[in-house]
Amino acid sequence: MAPKPSATVRYTAMRLGIFAACFFAIWGLVYAGVLPRGLGDSNLLWVLVLAIVVSAPLSFVLLRGQREEMSVQIVDSVDRAKSKLAENRSMEDGVREG
Repeated sequence: MAPKPSATVRYTAMRLGIFAACFFAIWGLVYAGVLPRGLGDSNLLWVLVLAIVVSAPLSFVLLRGQREEMSVQIVDSVDRAKSKLAENRSMEDGVREG
């Protein structure tokens, strides 16, 4: 069985996926004339801004569980690093005293 990718990588990939889906959906709506085109040559910028504005709240709601899993993983990683640092410091103190 392949190792499970980190929660941060999964969250980032899912967030990019939601953004890409929003971008192409909005691009299609602009191309079809349902949404207004940008001014002059700013059409791509207009679609990017709309995709960001739409995908942010969608990601906030849809990826809540993934965000919590990522937070737990980060906290565990920080706790392990802190305990390892404390262990190394205690070993250094033991060497200095001896």
